[in-house]
Amino acid sequence: MVKKESEVLGDKQLTSGVVRTIAILETLSRSQNINLESLSKETKLPKATLLRFLSTLVSLGYVYRDPADLYSLTLKMFSIGSHGLEHIDLINVAQPVAQKLCTQLGETVHMGVLEENYAVYVLKKESSFTIRMYSRVGKSIPLYCTAIGKVLLSDMSDAEVDDYLSKIPLKPFTPNTIREPEALKRELGEIRSLGWASDNEEHEIGTLCIGAPIRDYTGKVIAAMSVSWPLFRFNHEEKELIVHSILTECNKLSGLLGWQRH
Repeated sequence: MVKKESEVLGDKQLTSGVVRTIAILETLSRSQNINLESLSKETKLPKATLLRFLSTLVSLGYVYRDPADLYSLTLKMFSIGSHGLEHIDLINVAQPVAQKLCTQLGETVHMGVLEENYAVYVLKKESSFTIRMYSRVGKSIPLYCTAIGKVLLSDMSDAEVDDYLSKIPLKPFTPNTIREPEALKRELGEIRSLGWASDNEEHEIGTLCIGAPIRDYTGKVIAAMSVSWPLFRFNHEEKELIVHSILTECNKLSGLLGWQRH
């Protein structure tokens, strides 16, 4: 009895699916539109297999099938690519600012951006201390119990916050984690007024973070930058100066991105 390809390949079948999808998208990118037969020849994929992949790509909005059964890429690929470029430019501009804060305050600095209902680290400058933050670029973190996340949430409208709360349960990571939606909303109001957010052992026991927004030329918060301390190294008497330093550097970075403070 001959086994099915998926049974033989296992995880390799998943990789093969990614390779085929990329081959289809790259082939489509070279044509204004193309029919199934020509696409099959160029990708060297059987028509039945190709139709399966195309059906999924059409349903996801990456490919358009017109009434004449010609296939073409949609602008969704362009949109994703342009967002990626924005992040790359942002990272390049933010690197020296993050390094300055890291050197000035001596602690780990992160920058995160909104990715659906989470924040993702896109930049990290490591503390020189032996005891450091465990984190990495690409790591996803919750919005409701991290300084970066709360900054990003604070830029949302009330309706957007309600939508977020309808999808994400306020799971307690520590005894300090906010668990009530109304309490979170009150804190977001305070963050909007103060211009910065904190995470006082809300996501990880023994860790305190202070974060501030990074805005583009329209004033929209496109990222947030935070500094993290092991609690025993944080000097509460210097908190006001620390917050001032973080706000100053984040505002400078926003200025480089075209934001003008009124």
